[in-house]
Amino acid sequence: MKTTLAFVAVALGPLSAAAPGDWPRFRGPRGTGVSDEEGLPEHWSTTENVAWSVPVAGRGWSSPIVTSGRVLVTSAVPDGEDVEPRKGLYFGGERREPAEMDYRWTITCLDSETGEMLWERLAHQGRPQTPLHIKNSYASPTPVSDGERFFASFSDVGIFAYDLDGKALWKHRLAPVATRRDWGGAASLVHHDGRLFVVNDNEDASYLLALDAKSGETLWRVERDEASNWATPFVWESGERTELVTAGTRRVRSYDLEGGLLWELAGMSSITIATPYAAGGLLYVTSGYVMDRRRPIFAIRPGARGDISPDGEEPGEAIAWSRGRGAPYNPSTLVYDGHLYVLLDAGFLACYDAGTGEELYGKQRLGGRGGFTASPWAYGGNVFCLDENGETFVIRAGDEFELSHTNSLGEMCMATPAIAEGSLFVRTLSRLTCLRRSGG
Repeated sequence: MKTTLAFVAVALGPLSAAAPGDWPRFRGPRGTGVSDEEGLPEHWSTTENVAWSVPVAGRGWSSPIVTSGRVLVTSAVPDGEDVEPRKGLYFGGERREPAEMDYRWTITCLDSETGEMLWERLAHQGRPQTPLHIKNSYASPTPVSDGERFFASFSDVGIFAYDLDGKALWKHRLAPVATRRDWGGAASLVHHDGRLFVVNDNEDASYLLALDAKSGETLWRVERDEASNWATPFVWESGERTELVTAGTRRVRSYDLEGGLLWELAGMSSITIATPYAAGGLLYVTSGYVMDRRRPIFAIRPGARGDISPDGEEPGEAIAWSRGRGAPYNPSTLVYDGHLYVLLDAGFLACYDAGTGEELYGKQRLGGRGGFTASPWAYGGNVFCLDENGETFVIRAGDEFELSHTNSLGEMCMATPAIAEGSLFVRTLSRLTCLRRSGG
């Protein structure tokens, strides 16, 4: 078996103020999709290792989050029959006009042990102001928690803050904006040190916003030379400094926590969706619009300044390694045990040495009939890839491709799961399911 270079796959990203073991944001406390918990489930079905499964009203492709024994999910509930999304990667699902019915934008809090509803709040009610691709939802951004409060974001509606018991604290209005081909919004909030950071890249006026988490007050706002993107920002605590990394089409940009530009990087594809993250001392940034030839993966060293864009074939000192092609479109990549896993939307998995970019194995077909939108995750020596049919492909982590088995929940899924308290929380089209080893 091939031995990769020594590489410590510990994410050097921000820890939330939430308790250890919580999953307080998209892709977990460090934004990597990796859990160190033991005893998590490897096998499941609609009956096997199901601790509880409850219906969730409406539509929402936001991920669940878990804080202090509470699971939070957001939804947009139509006052009528919604259009059913189609599975698979496709074009032509644009709806050029807003939905012609009222919606209720809701936040639901469940007991993580039992699935019992603890509270539900109505954040907003009314008719949507912008159109939406039928594969998107009006509740796609994932909420975040600082351990004391929940913050729910709904594109074109607003950001809403609640305490853990559901008491409304504040709200911040988000004006409706046009997006590329009316696809709608999806970028999630991030929290760091008492601040919320919001990236809103659109066709009208893109910006980066910092809010006070306690009051909702605007601390600063920076205009961005970007059109529509859907990438969640990332707070990178590299050991040298703390910075806010935002992926974009024209430039990947990193800011200090007051909105000052630190560095920027050109060379992305024409649409950016995947969130940046850090592992083993490197920052990973990707974009892979399926219609572009350029679908890059960048591994960036900490401490960069100025324009670090590659000069021809030379990557520059700030870039540890890069690949011009191979990044996925919707899913974020995953670094686990020194390996970088790339899950492509059409159902292929590739693996690289995370420290050097050397290919360990090329594209391997996972099978299945659905596309892949949810980002992969890892624990217990396995990498998990969930397709839109609700089928999870379990791959043994390592230098060689080994598909162990598949697990099915039998319902469409595009949301990335949450991992906490010995459980896996999976949101499908109409349900939230808690998977836990029997007796766990």
